[in-house]
Amino acid sequence: MSRYRDVALFFALALLWGGSFVAIEVGLDYYPPVLYAAYRFDLAALVLVSYVLLTESGPLPRTRGDLAAIGFSGGLSVAANNSLLFVGQQYTTSGIASITYSLVPIATAAVAAVWIGGSDLDARGALGVVLAFVGVGLVAQPDPASLGGGVTIGVGLISIGVLAVAVGSVGLRTVETSFSSIALTGWAMLFGGLLIHGLSLGLGEAQQPPVTAPRPLVALAFLGLCSSAVAYTIYFTLLDRLGPFEINLVSYVVPVVATVTGAVLLAEPITPLTVAGFAVIVTGFGLLKRREIAAAAAGVRFPG
Repeated sequence: MSRYRDVALFFALALLWGGSFVAIEVGLDYYPPVLYAAYRFDLAALVLVSYVLLTESGPLPRTRGDLAAIGFSGGLSVAANNSLLFVGQQYTTSGIASITYSLVPIATAAVAAVWIGGSDLDARGALGVVLAFVGVGLVAQPDPASLGGGVTIGVGLISIGVLAVAVGSVGLRTVETSFSSIALTGWAMLFGGLLIHGLSLGLGEAQQPPVTAPRPLVALAFLGLCSSAVAYTIYFTLLDRLGPFEINLVSYVVPVVATVTGAVLLAEPITPLTVAGFAVIVTGFGLLKRREIAAAAAGVRFPG
């Protein structure tokens, strides 16, 4: 039964994270992009920090390592990444944004190889990294006559956000923390949300209260509650059970969910270049993680 439960949670996580790209697209019709990102984490932090304070015996950050972890996660993975994602998605579809975001495991492996060493990034793994970025180039659909416009800008901004996530994730490996992963996530969301609010003000965005019309309200609630607070709780539950390699495979189900949902709900187009780019990214991931894939295949146990 536990295996069936893990599979159900895995696909629930893919649905929640895939749906987040569609919810972002909906909300951008009602909010300035950076303010919208800030509201997402106001709501998520309120839920997660409250949960942590009520259920954990040591919920508060106490050490320098705790503060450094909140800085890496909140400053880079939350604030920098989401500000760039929300701004970049103004120029893309949900599917293109999610496919670009599937670079996260590959970018993280590349940053880890450079920063902390000890990586088994050999020639074929390096080729996988290169292929992944070639795939993103295909997804961006660059027009040589106008490389500074449209989808290219969006994919470029989201790719920088992906690198911010990678640096933040690797930075977390260099510090020791005294509290749980869920507590870290809650405090990082609170810190990151405050940073995003400051950035929104600095950029001169029009400040407005949350919109109470049904469509944007549902989109914001989904982002803050479902795809942030609930999804990250599922993520850390599965991380403990499955390990980092298997849970990172969700990055390659999320774009399918986002692309199909965007096409059905928002009539977003799906181009052959988008599909080809995603296939190239997945091929790059396969080269980079071929040893883990072989080990997982050798250890498969079917239920029943």
